[in-house]
Amino acid sequence: MDMSDPDYHMNELKMEKDYSESVAALLPEVEQLANSGQIPQALEKLHVLEKKTRSAGDLASTSQLLIRIVTVCGDSCSWALLEQEVAAMAKKHGQLKQAIVKMVQSAMEYVDKTPDEQTRVELIEALRTVTEGKIHVEVERARLTRMRVAIYEQKGQIKEACDALQEVQVETYGSMDKREKTDFILEQMRLCLAKRDYIRLAIISHKINPKYFQTEGTEDLKLRFYELMIQYDLHEENYLEVCRHYKQVYETKGIKDDTAKWPAVLQNMVLYLVLSPYGNEQSDMLHRVQKEDHNLEKLELCAQLVKGFTTLELTRWPAVETIYGGEFRKTDVFSAQTEDGNKRWMALRDRVIEHNIRVIAKYYTRARTQRLTELLDLPGDDVERFLSKAVVDGTIYARIDRPAGVVNFAKPSDSEEQLNGWASDVSKLLGLVEKTTHLIAKEEIVNKIARAI
Repeated sequence: MDMSDPDYHMNELKMEKDYSESVAALLPEVEQLANSGQIPQALEKLHVLEKKTRSAGDLASTSQLLIRIVTVCGDSCSWALLEQEVAAMAKKHGQLKQAIVKMVQSAMEYVDKTPDEQTRVELIEALRTVTEGKIHVEVERARLTRMRVAIYEQKGQIKEACDALQEVQVETYGSMDKREKTDFILEQMRLCLAKRDYIRLAIISHKINPKYFQTEGTEDLKLRFYELMIQYDLHEENYLEVCRHYKQVYETKGIKDDTAKWPAVLQNMVLYLVLSPYGNEQSDMLHRVQKEDHNLEKLELCAQLVKGFTTLELTRWPAVETIYGGEFRKTDVFSAQTEDGNKRWMALRDRVIEHNIRVIAKYYTRARTQRLTELLDLPGDDVERFLSKAVVDGTIYARIDRPAGVVNFAKPSDSEEQLNGWASDVSKLLGLVEKTTHLIAKEEIVNKIARAI
């Protein structure tokens, strides 16, 4: 049997007899009965012929009849009858699966035509019952679930909406288009965020491969995805990830080509990068942004801030407040009106102090605590706290002698390191002696030749 044949996948019977002529002859008669209000008689005639076409495996005729059954009920606004007919037809022995698919799709068109919300919900639930557990109508069930979820949301029932949507595992659906599948998962993420279920949101986000957004025509999905991820990582205070998300948004063609949009995105990217804890990745990204992104020069304050963190010079916090406070405190990142904004502003102060400590450790081998309090604009206890944190994080080496009030930044070397250092120095010395001897000999030869001439 040919595996590409739809009959193979759907396990449909081969057609034994073609009833297309009988169907064509019956439909005008059914339409006449339906128009005259004789719905039961019209349905009865359709049922009789449907049984024959189903038994003969005539997919086209069966589908046509099932769709007609749906339209007769739907056009007459017999909603309860529509639900009963769809459920009954789907349960018929040997019912053709493709015919069920077309019947459900036809019934779904009447969801928006229902007169009130209760009728709409009842029809959706009836169709969801029909499609439950059937692979061939899994896509239709997913779409029906979204309709139900929309109603939950309109009524403010976020928890019920989120739980209903989580039941549908669209990532396993082979018959659903990838764009629709991604859109569905993004909707699941959005509802998890609305429900404040951050753990589930993080799990669901891994179902989307960011490489898919390189496909043409997915820009809107990409922006939605990274907007949700930004909100999640802001909640987790994972600022480096927030910066990465803004970088992806910034590199989107529709954003980078729009002079009204990219400045705000680039500014947020830089601010969250500066807020990120110091590390190899953060430092590397900071230097790359400074060297490679020419748009940064157009944002003067951001360019100055990046330069302050990439230069091994002290950046005094009072000066930072004076230079950047007026502008940055108006942004959403450091808004003075929100608790999160004030919290991030204090986090920026911590990053400035940590940067200054790294600079001091670079240039000093020993420093008095009193001098450090002046350089860092901090009281003594806070100096110790920041020094201890930097040592624990592994960014500097330091030892505090409290009685003497001295901080030692020079890392002591063990005997093996000292021997290696001496050996290296001796090697350099011998190299210089050898080079000097060679130059002297060369000079003597030149002089001898000059005298001989």
